[in-house]
Amino acid sequence: MASEAEEADQDESIDEEESTLVSNGKPETENGEEREASEEEDEDEEPRLKYASFTKHLKPVYRNGDATSTFLVAGDKMIIGTHNGNIHVLSVPSLKPIRVYHAHTASVSGLSISPFPPPLAATKLDAVNRIASEHRGSPRPSTPKNNNGSPSSRTPQQQPVPLTPSNMIYIASSSIDGNVCVASLTDPKDVQLRNFGRPVQTVSLSPDYRADRSYLSGGMAGNLVLTTGGRSGTSSTSTTTGSAVASASGWLGAIGLGGNTGRDQVLHSGEGAISTIKWSLSGKYIVWVNEQGIKIMRSNLHLEAGEIEFAWKRISHTDHPNRPGWDEMAGIWKAHVDWIDEAGLESDDGFSTSNGSLEMLRDPPDLERLKAPQKSRRTEKLIVGWSGTIWIINVHPGGAGVGKEVGERKLGRAEVVTILRIDCIISGISLYTPNLLLVLAYITPEEDGSSNPTDRKPGRHRRKNALQPEMRIIDIKTKEEVSVADTLNMSRFESLSATDYHLGILPAMRISSKATTQRGAFEAIGGGIEAIGGGIWDATMYPARLFSSSVSVRSGGSPGSSVKAASDADTKASLASAQISEIPNPATLAHGMKIFIHSPYDCVIATKPSLSDHLSWLEKHALFEDAWNLLDRNPEAVYGQSDRASDSPSSTPTNTQGSLIDFFADDSSQTTLSGQRNPNSQAEKQKRRIGDQWAQQLISKKDWSKAGRICGQVLETSSSWEHWVWVFAQANKYEEITPYIPTSQLRPPLPSIVYELMLGHYVQMDRLRLRELLEIWPPELFDAGVIIEAIESRLKAGDVRVDSTEDGVIGRDWRILMDGLAKLCLANGQPGKALSSYIRLQDADAAMSLIAEYHLVSAVSDDIPGFILLRVSKYQQKSAPLSELSTATLEPIRLLVAEAHHGIVQPDTVIQQLENRYGMPNPYLFFYFRALWTGDIAPDTQETATPKAATEERLLAIEGKTLVSDHADIAVHLFAEYDRPLLMEFLKSSQSYDLALASKLCEERKYIPELVYLLSKEGRTAKALRLIIDSLNDVSQAISFAKEQNDASLWDDLLDYSMNKPRFIRGLLEEVGTSIDPLKLVKRIPLGLEIQGLREGLGRMLREYEVQESISEGVARVLRGEVNAAMQQRGRGQRKGVRFDVAKHHDESSNHLDGNKPKHPPKKIRPGYCVGCGEMFTEHDKEPLIAFPCTHTFHLPCLLRYEKSDPDIPDVLSAFDTLDSDDEGRYDRSIGPKVDHAALLRTVVGKGCPVAEHHMDDGVG
Repeated sequence: MASEAEEADQDESIDEEESTLVSNGKPETENGEEREASEEEDEDEEPRLKYASFTKHLKPVYRNGDATSTFLVAGDKMIIGTHNGNIHVLSVPSLKPIRVYHAHTASVSGLSISPFPPPLAATKLDAVNRIASEHRGSPRPSTPKNNNGSPSSRTPQQQPVPLTPSNMIYIASSSIDGNVCVASLTDPKDVQLRNFGRPVQTVSLSPDYRADRSYLSGGMAGNLVLTTGGRSGTSSTSTTTGSAVASASGWLGAIGLGGNTGRDQVLHSGEGAISTIKWSLSGKYIVWVNEQGIKIMRSNLHLEAGEIEFAWKRISHTDHPNRPGWDEMAGIWKAHVDWIDEAGLESDDGFSTSNGSLEMLRDPPDLERLKAPQKSRRTEKLIVGWSGTIWIINVHPGGAGVGKEVGERKLGRAEVVTILRIDCIISGISLYTPNLLLVLAYITPEEDGSSNPTDRKPGRHRRKNALQPEMRIIDIKTKEEVSVADTLNMSRFESLSATDYHLGILPAMRISSKATTQRGAFEAIGGGIEAIGGGIWDATMYPARLFSSSVSVRSGGSPGSSVKAASDADTKASLASAQISEIPNPATLAHGMKIFIHSPYDCVIATKPSLSDHLSWLEKHALFEDAWNLLDRNPEAVYGQSDRASDSPSSTPTNTQGSLIDFFADDSSQTTLSGQRNPNSQAEKQKRRIGDQWAQQLISKKDWSKAGRICGQVLETSSSWEHWVWVFAQANKYEEITPYIPTSQLRPPLPSIVYELMLGHYVQMDRLRLRELLEIWPPELFDAGVIIEAIESRLKAGDVRVDSTEDGVIGRDWRILMDGLAKLCLANGQPGKALSSYIRLQDADAAMSLIAEYHLVSAVSDDIPGFILLRVSKYQQKSAPLSELSTATLEPIRLLVAEAHHGIVQPDTVIQQLENRYGMPNPYLFFYFRALWTGDIAPDTQETATPKAATEERLLAIEGKTLVSDHADIAVHLFAEYDRPLLMEFLKSSQSYDLALASKLCEERKYIPELVYLLSKEGRTAKALRLIIDSLNDVSQAISFAKEQNDASLWDDLLDYSMNKPRFIRGLLEEVGTSIDPLKLVKRIPLGLEIQGLREGLGRMLREYEVQESISEGVARVLRGEVNAAMQQRGRGQRKGVRFDVAKHHDESSNHLDGNKPKHPPKKIRPGYCVGCGEMFTEHDKEPLIAFPCTHTFHLPCLLRYEKSDPDIPDVLSAFDTLDSDDEGRYDRSIGPKVDHAALLRTVVGKGCPVAEHHMDDGVG
């Protein structure tokens, strides 16, 4: 009974202490003024983390006065070590105990698991088994039958841990009792206990412990010990203790008589107590910290060929912090290390990733590491926090040596990237985002300066009360805190030291879209996770549903069952309290990274605020503008509030309730996983509600401008708009509502009088605003004639003139009204009146656009230079470069070119006016000719819209070239002056210019390529060649020129010019090819002339001739083969028989009608007679006649019988006798016999004449 009372008192104290922990981690103060001041400070900045305490969910841990000494969180499990030596293994997020065992007789100092990180249940189907074992297989808490139950009844027997991949882990714990305990989570018999004789501060299991059975440990003895082997279910003593038992065990084991108690190897020693050991995530490296500094070594895992010798070799050392009082506190200040998995970090973008639009969905870190490229996985990042110093270290792997170390393997190196120093003692550290550090800071109490040191009694030291710990977020780049540190109100913090606080991180695990498929698989197996624990998860997020459900243990039941027995009521109350205690804290179900802070008596979780938290904070602080914008961008932010507010009853779990997949997903995947919800309806309701509050707030503050903007966002009907426009107009708040009046989005649209009212007001009062509205509002919304009359009336009034001054600008309002008048006239179908207004305004852009659209260039054809210079100032005419002038005159030039194609403004008119104004040549006439030549008549477009448009563009370009050719000499002069590349194009394309004039211009300007072309065109190729050789000194061009002309005398001239130039001779040898006789070239080389590269040139020429000869031989072989094939085909054609008919002669008769033909051919072959039967051909022959080119002619049956001994041939032929002309009508529907007959004829005829073949076989020609 006493113990139960103590536990109840402890639970009540815990609950009371938890109530003082507010959402931002700030403690409430006793003083009301201080509380108000603190609240005002909190309003200034939104917290980056939200905190929640779940100490009440860990009541079994704190039972019997026990307290937390260390903890570890990874995957879906939390492992807690206590001062009584107990190990608690809890599931996350339910925080339900999986296993509890007593491992040590003193405080647990360190924990480690293998593998790390453990397999993730959320990505495997074993999550079904785990949840089933927690919520279905485990017994429900039973109500005790009496009040004096025994302790055994309060401690139910533990259920076996399911054999799932996520549970197949080993847990190692170290203790100050000198023991290290390694136990399997699933097999209670697979446990080892090893005594090291001195307090052990830390232990770290090998990532492959299941295979190698090795771990590292260290403590007060200062030895880094590698323990390998050992038998399960035994307790042994380390060989490093030096005791007789250990020595005997080692001696017996050496001779094979002892048991397998394991082997210990000291890897390092002699530098003070070891406080921390940790394997890297890849298992390749190990970091450990002793009193002298931070050490990193290569492990024995994942060694490549040639790296065996690197096992257990140290690669780095970093000295301990240089802090005052280090000598006294070196053994107390514990270093905290964390190997960073960058795939599990939060994003740097605040709340922007919650809707999934700014961050790509990623797989869980363990899967993402496997998918990452090998190169990106080689460097590992380590963060160390020790005392008040932070190190960020990159560990680079070894590899093949370079330089003098080629062929050797390097061990690897550690690079200290950043060192930070802070004004506190670090109790925990990790990386929150790629650029932000999480630091659990222990604030050392300051010395009281008022106390006199001489008043202290010797030998008596009074310990100051400790301060509350803080959670700090530090920017690595700026080395400053990004927000105010959050103070954590932990229980009994006054008596705690820096080593009593612990920080653990559960990385953000992002599930991609394939999680939906996995979720469907969970639901399909045995009813799915939703059927197993859906109610539990749903009650966790929304507890009110649990008690409003029809199956709730606290439900009121049906009206007919209002009378209940007292015992049943007590039983239900007990069950309800038991279920409530099993419900995990909602913070454990938050998405993203989870930060756990443990003290001996408390456990706090910190998470990134969700969108719903952000929305609640905004509403609480009356920031309705930000709240509305948040809902507008992220409609899903309404769910957290709407679900908590509605608390609608739900008797059965639905697919929209939270599941294990939802827990392991972050905010970016929420939209995908909750796709069955309809966010629009709830979001719009909340937006309207917040919008109304926002508008009311602004109207009460007389902020009409923002109120008008709110109307633009909230109002949706034309009637409501018309009402509010009149309200603003009556209050003379036109400017506040005008920008937000809708245009075409409402159906039906607003009445035109609304827009005419606003425009009429600005015509009278504010011309600047009038100009803006005329640009924004389409003229279809109002009657343009009404506004035109208002503007003309205002101009006739006389107070707005061209010389009037407004705000120091002469004629500002007049120009605005004239510009508006021009636009309205154009919209009203009066382009001429609009053009006159633009001309009065001297608005080049508008005038150009109007002229181009309505073809009004003829109106300005009397002053072409002025039209072209509409955008060119006098200063630009004198000093602007050609490119600037071209840009300024581009649009007028294009219009003139277009009108030239239309025949409205002829080129002669443009040439005459520009030449009279500026002389010849002038740049503006050049711009005109260039546009005509290139066909530049419209703004540049990326592609032609249709083939028809492309054809029209080509035709216009051809027409433009024709117009330029009509003035070819002027074009040559202009192009020679301003555009030399275009000159060459024109010279090659046109035939209309004067060659002599063009040659003179090119010669004056020393345009050698152009002059060479003109000379060759005139036929003076020798002079052109001399120019190439003497002026350009280009042998390649000279050879190309000679090849193009194909003139033998030109080759002689080239050889004569080149004989005194060794470089030209070499060029001829290398490039002339087969154009000239090589012997002729070689013989003409002067004797004794030194030619550099002569051998290479001759070799290249010979190789080219060899290639030419090989090609010629190949062509000849191909030609001979083709001729032979053609001759054979011709012979076959000549030997082929031809079917014909005999002309009818009435005076002749034949005895061939009876069909009796001699079986042997006549000895003498006569023309007109069958070679087979010897009968004369008549018109009465029914059989087909076959004639061969050798003049031999057969009846078809005779041909088949010729020299044939087969007696069946006549029978075969008889089948074709029925195919005469008289019987063809019977076979009009059956073409089979006809086809066979034709095939027979083709076969017989194709073989050639048998008589001729017989004579050829006998040798007769």
